[in-house]
Amino acid sequence: MKHVISILTLTLLSHMLFPQEIGEYFPDQQLTTVGAYYYPEHWDESQWDRDLMKMAEMGFEFTHFAEFAWAQLEPEEGVYDFGWLDRAISLAAKHNLKVILCTSTATPPIWLVRKHPDILITNEDGTRYDHGSRQHASFSNEYYRTYSMKMIAELAKRYGEDKRVIGWQLDNEPHSTVDYGDDAHKRFRRWLKMKYKDIESLNHAWGTNFWSGTYNNFNEINLPKHRQWGMNLYQRLDHSRFCDEETATFLDEQAQTLRRHISPQQWITTNFIPMYDARFIGADKELDFISYTRYMVYGEHKGIGEKGYRVGEYSRIAMANDYFRPLSPLFGVMELQPGQVNWGTVNSQPLPGAVRLWLWHVFAGGSRFTCTYRFRAPIYGFEQYHYGIVGPDGVTPTSGGIEFQQFISEIELLRKNVSLLHQPEAYLKRKTAILYNPDNTVAIEQNKQTQHWNTEAHLLKYYRALKSFGAPVDFIREDTDFTAYRVIVVPAYQQMSLELINKLTSFAENGGNLVISCRSGHQNELGHLWEAKHAEPIYGLIGSEIAFYDLPQSFDPGIVEMEGNMYSWNSWGDILEPSIDTESWASYQGDFYAGKSAVTFHPLKEGSVTYVGADSQKGDLELEVLKKLYDRLEIPIESYPPGIIVEYRDGFGIAMNYSDSAYKIDLSKDTEILIGEKEIPTAGVLVWKIN
Repeated sequence: MKHVISILTLTLLSHMLFPQEIGEYFPDQQLTTVGAYYYPEHWDESQWDRDLMKMAEMGFEFTHFAEFAWAQLEPEEGVYDFGWLDRAISLAAKHNLKVILCTSTATPPIWLVRKHPDILITNEDGTRYDHGSRQHASFSNEYYRTYSMKMIAELAKRYGEDKRVIGWQLDNEPHSTVDYGDDAHKRFRRWLKMKYKDIESLNHAWGTNFWSGTYNNFNEINLPKHRQWGMNLYQRLDHSRFCDEETATFLDEQAQTLRRHISPQQWITTNFIPMYDARFIGADKELDFISYTRYMVYGEHKGIGEKGYRVGEYSRIAMANDYFRPLSPLFGVMELQPGQVNWGTVNSQPLPGAVRLWLWHVFAGGSRFTCTYRFRAPIYGFEQYHYGIVGPDGVTPTSGGIEFQQFISEIELLRKNVSLLHQPEAYLKRKTAILYNPDNTVAIEQNKQTQHWNTEAHLLKYYRALKSFGAPVDFIREDTDFTAYRVIVVPAYQQMSLELINKLTSFAENGGNLVISCRSGHQNELGHLWEAKHAEPIYGLIGSEIAFYDLPQSFDPGIVEMEGNMYSWNSWGDILEPSIDTESWASYQGDFYAGKSAVTFHPLKEGSVTYVGADSQKGDLELEVLKKLYDRLEIPIESYPPGIIVEYRDGFGIAMNYSDSAYKIDLSKDTEILIGEKEIPTAGVLVWKIN
């Protein structure tokens, strides 16, 4: 098959594209490395040596300083105090701990806030944030952006050639800040002018002829009031794009400032929260790689079974791995929950073994490092009661700390058994991509048409099905080389350019297989409905017309019948009229369009396009459609129950159990098991060598 490319080829390609990051930053034979945040400024200096020695004794290999320490680094304007940080870095090196430094921009000092209160975020209602929190400064405030670079430059000059410092984290969990300050207005107008060039183009893109919304020049445009009913959807969409770009460019400016002073051996990253509607993730041009933050137990009633909330939602780490890895072949996890947290709705204890499970899951997805927040549990401040690796006495390991220590010792065992790039053939054959654009998600969510629709929940129905197959999954973007995959899933892709439709058509015609779901192709890249039949530009691709769509009430869910089985739905249903050469795999039941197609399969030259018109309530329809397709394509799949995740990396098979009952993995008798048993308990892990 011309569309199949092995993981080996992709991995070798990533080595060619990112030689320094892979070869020097995190050596392959190391597999992964584990560290912990430490805040010297929170503790009496007499305790630093003891704490860092304890960290090293527990097996940690790096630590993380100065994340929220701007007030300590620059106690007065232009007056810098690096002495305390010098001493902390020296003590870390004494215990063979490498150091990551942070730029501290998430917490501007009080003298800066009081002298320049305009740096604080202004809300839509005109109220302003104040000092005493974090991430309260606006990325759109020009003075804040400029002054931040001065502080960052001083940090870089001080430590940029320090071999004890391996890398830099920018800001902390950067997100898209929505600010209504004066500079934000000015920068938004400037951003619009750069994007559209002239006001006529903007009026066309925004459809301002509707409701007399036409603008005569860019200076007439204000930041949209998102709470105001009926506000122009495209103005709101562009505003969210602008806010995301402000985040990306602020991070890039930080990286550029650092790079003027630091050694090439020091890397630059930041720790994103996995938000799948955030365009700034992966948009940075200056970072060496990206990392993410992941917390699993914080009061959500999610997970499998009554106690599932103590283990967490099983797709959360899996999806973060599969989303970040294609954006950054080298990635890591900068914050992983060490135990109980303090900021959730209900701060329950994780199930014994869950912390270790999460560590293994991060590793299984390809992460090159894991850091935990934090080493010592805080005794004051907003995050009191948040677990650390050791408790508030600074000495006694917590349950999560013991599990981190166990994982570290288990990685040492794996380092003795490395066989890089070796993965089973069947695993490689079922590799699948999900085409995803966060801009599309934002556009759908601001105009959902039904309260029952949830774009991420819809995507997860396909993603969880694929993980039950034991499939390696990549989330890809429109500029990706589609020919690297045999199957690409395109869920709810409402905005499609003609260029993308042509690319998808070419992919299928040349042997690729597409699975496209409901709500796809309704709009062009501007978010305008086509001046044609509903979604007409994709009719040739899917081999069907979409006669109309339906949105039933919750008390009257629709039914889809497929091969004698019934599936309920109520959030979206595209009613399909297939062409002669298109097969109907499922049909609607029990309404005025009973008998009409709900799922179709369209052979397209050497490939195929499967269109799933209904969004089922439980994801069971999506699972059965994918099973039928993979069987037809003769792609071998597993049938893991919900909560069982199996991945392969570096010559190892890794199975993890998030379910509420034990699960037995079928391995051949001669398989060498390194960790665990074939029967995996809840929160358990099994690791074996690939034959």
